Amino acid sequence: MIAQGGRRPKIWRPKIENLIFSKKGCWFTVMRSYTRYPGSSFGISSYFPRGVKWLLIINFAVFVFFFFLGMWNRDVAISFLEIFGLRPSGVLRGAIWQPFTYLFLHGGYWHILFNMLTLWMFGADLEREWGTRRFLNYYFVCGVGAALMDVAVNLALHKVGTLTIGASGAIYGVLLAFGLLYPTRTVYFSFLFPIQAKYFVLIMGGIAFMSSFDRGSAVSNVAHLGGMIFGYLYLRFRLHRLEMVDLRGLYLKWRRRRLQQKFQVYMRKQERNRDQDQGGWVN
Repeated sequence: MIAQGGRRPKIWRPKIENLIFSKKGCWFTVMRSYTRYPGSSFGISSYFPRGVKWLLIINFAVFVFFFFLGMWNRDVAISFLEIFGLRPSGVLRGAIWQPFTYLFLHGGYWHILFNMLTLWMFGADLEREWGTRRFLNYYFVCGVGAALMDVAVNLALHKVGTLTIGASGAIYGVLLAFGLLYPTRTVYFSFLFPIQAKYFVLIMGGIAFMSSFDRGSAVSNVAHLGGMIFGYLYLRFRLHRLEMVDLRGLYLKWRRRRLQQKFQVYMRKQERNRDQDQGGWVN
């Protein structure tokens, strides 16, 4: 951005803004800073990048739909969960969509509020850093990876009927990436203890790991741990190079190859015709 007269405007950095998040009595404050140019203003896109915004909209829309579906007919709502929730027995029977669709189902008000608030607080910075495409790719890699780990562990424990719903696996992956990209960012744990983001992520990962041994827990801590593991593998081995399937891009590549083949056939035909013409004139 160049101002009139060819001079670059000075960058204004506002003071750090504190955002507070509570979960089950624990409060966290994330300190964030923004960069803006004079004369510009913050719109909703600054606080809600496109990917995060649509994830929030879809999750809340599905939650509201499921809520009214349950009020209308409880049996239909249960069938809806059976179809789109994550259940090892369903995956084994061919419900390959469940490791994806379970991310958009939540079991209560606090469940979806905490997940979506965490997604916004930590995911918005990641999307601004990476861009929408890579952020969504990472989010779903963590979510699907968490589902695969959850299914594998439940199959090993012979719990094929366990139902899992919620975006927590993907959210834990987002927390891991935030801690790796902004390791010195200050996070207030339990509202009283300021710690760096990298230590916060270690604590959350340790809690998920230790809690995964509690077989009687109603929370899928294995999925939380799986989201962090797949997120680490994604970042460590640069799997972001494996982008989400771009159907339009694939079609354009196929179309380009077809045109190249037709052009090559045309050129070979022209060369044969030219050789035949030259042969007709030579004694």
